[in-house]
Amino acid sequence: MIVGLIVNPVAGLGGAVALKGSDGPGVQARALALGAVPRAAGRAAAALRALHSRRPDVLVRTVAGPMGEDSALAAAVPYETAHRARSGAATGAVDTRAAVAALGTVDLLLFAGGDGTARDVLDAGPRPPVLGVPAGVKVYSGCFAVSPFAAGAAAAGFDGRTVEAEVVDLDEEAYRAGRVGARLYGTLRVPAQRARLSGRKCGSSAAPPGTAESIARAVVAAMRPGTAYALGPGATTLAVGRELGLELTPLGVDVVRDGALLASDVTERQLHTIAMSQVTHGVLSVIGGQGFVIGRGNQQFSPRVLAGLAGIVVLATREKLAGLGGRPLLADSGDQEADAALDGHVRVVTGHRESVLYRIQSASEELP
Repeated sequence: MIVGLIVNPVAGLGGAVALKGSDGPGVQARALALGAVPRAAGRAAAALRALHSRRPDVLVRTVAGPMGEDSALAAAVPYETAHRARSGAATGAVDTRAAVAALGTVDLLLFAGGDGTARDVLDAGPRPPVLGVPAGVKVYSGCFAVSPFAAGAAAAGFDGRTVEAEVVDLDEEAYRAGRVGARLYGTLRVPAQRARLSGRKCGSSAAPPGTAESIARAVVAAMRPGTAYALGPGATTLAVGRELGLELTPLGVDVVRDGALLASDVTERQLHTIAMSQVTHGVLSVIGGQGFVIGRGNQQFSPRVLAGLAGIVVLATREKLAGLGGRPLLADSGDQEADAALDGHVRVVTGHRESVLYRIQSASEELP
C-alpha cells in the first residue's frame, strides 16, 4: 500500500494563542512570538503510527523536511521522498499544490492541516482519494477524520470505496471579528468510512428562537459565587454573556466570575494560570454536525488546562444533539489520556431547567 503524505507545518499555530487561525506569514510570526508550538507534524506522525500498526506493508511517499519526511521519521514508518519544497521560503499554498502533483499515483493521500490546506489540495487539480488529518484551528470541512488516530485507522482499512466530502473555509479576518460564514469551495473524494469522518460543521440556524437565551439563563442561574467560568467560543456562550450583561469576545475564550469579566480573549497560557490559581469551570458548546466539544476552535482548552479545571459545562440545543444521530460528543485535545479522562457521560444543558445525559468520548477511541 502506498500512501502519500503532505504536512502543512504551520497549521494550527494560531489556536492556543487566541489568533483564531494561522493563515498568512504575519499571523504565523505573531503566533510564534506569543509562544505557539507547531502541532501539525506531531499529529501527522500519530496518524502514520496508527496506519503502520495496522498495515505494516505501507510505504509513505512524502515531501522532504517538515512537509512530511519529519513526521515519517518520527513515526518510524518506511518512506520515500518524491518532492522537495522551495528552499529558504516558508511553506505556503503553492508548495501544497506542487506536492500533490509531485507525489504522483498513490492509493490514498493524507494531508495534515486545516480547512485552508484542504482548499489547497482541492486547487491542485486531479488527485487520488484523500483524507485530512485534523491539525488546523479551523476544521469545518467534511474531508477530515475525527482525529489523527482515526485518520490512520481509516487509511489502513481503505478498500477503494469513496464518498464525496465538502471543502469549506472561513474568511479569517471576518472570523476574528466574530462573523462566521463558511463558504463551500468544492468536494474531495474520501474513504467511505462515515464513523471515522468528522463531517461538515452545521450551523444552528434551525434552532427555535429563544433557545440560546433559555440555555444561558440556566447556566447563569447555576453559577457559584467566587467561582471562575471560562466561556468557550460559540453563539450559545455569547448568549451567556448577554444574560450576564457582558459583551464577550466573538469566537474567543473569556473568563467571568461573580457576574463580571475577569479576563478577555485569553490564550492557553493565560487560561492555565487562571485555572491553577482558583476554582474554574469550562463552559463549552457543541459544534453542530460534528459533535466536537474540545479541539475545534477552542485549543486554549489544552490538556493541562483540562486537568486544572474543576469541571466542564456543555451547552447544546436538543436539535443540535438530535442532528448527531446518536453519535457521541468528541474530545480531541491532542493528548489521548486527557481526552480519555472525559470518557463517559456528560450533562448537557439544553434549556432552562432542561438537561440530558449524553455520551462523550475521545476522538481517538476505536470506532467501527
